[in-house]
Amino acid sequence: MSDTLYTLAGRCQHGEDIKKSRFLALAAPIQSPEQALAFVREVSDLAATHNCWAYRIGQDYRFNDDGEPGGTAGRPILQAIEGQGIDSAVVVVTRWYGGIKLGAGGLVRAYGGTAAECLRRAERIPIVAMARLAVHSNFAELALLKARLRELEADITRETFGTDGVDLEIQLPAHRVAEAQARVVDISRGRHTARLLD
Repeated sequence: MSDTLYTLAGRCQHGEDIKKSRFLALAAPIQSPEQALAFVREVSDLAATHNCWAYRIGQDYRFNDDGEPGGTAGRPILQAIEGQGIDSAVVVVTRWYGGIKLGAGGLVRAYGGTAAECLRRAERIPIVAMARLAVHSNFAELALLKARLRELEADITRETFGTDGVDLEIQLPAHRVAEAQARVVDISRGRHTARLLD
């Protein structure tokens, strides 16, 4: 498996019937734990037997078995997210009980498998590591500098005008940092550099 992490391009769902129980996985991209919990509240079916869920955002993760035996639902959903190389995503698997007990192993397979299949079918987008740079520019070079940095997918997040020029804070893909630093030195003819923040 590659080191590239992916997030979901949008919401997706997948349903399965397993021994008369209905399982429905709903997944979505998220940016914060609050967004994850809001999604859980939004899609949980109060008429269902269980609404089990998990989310991961970088090192931050949570899962919930919603009344299923401990470790049989939330953790397998989280493992499905991790196993698919997905980050910044939440998955809710809702179960409508059909009268046949699945046992602990059956529950793990049902919840984990439904979540994994949902994520397998989802459209994904790679997560690009971002970096922030602080750059000083003279007024005369500002327009050219901005144009050249935009070519590197840089976004200006802050502009502070002073008496001797402009201080910029930019955000850009981490793999473009060295190129951006070289352009700043080039455009300013060595008078200014781009300093990495964080």
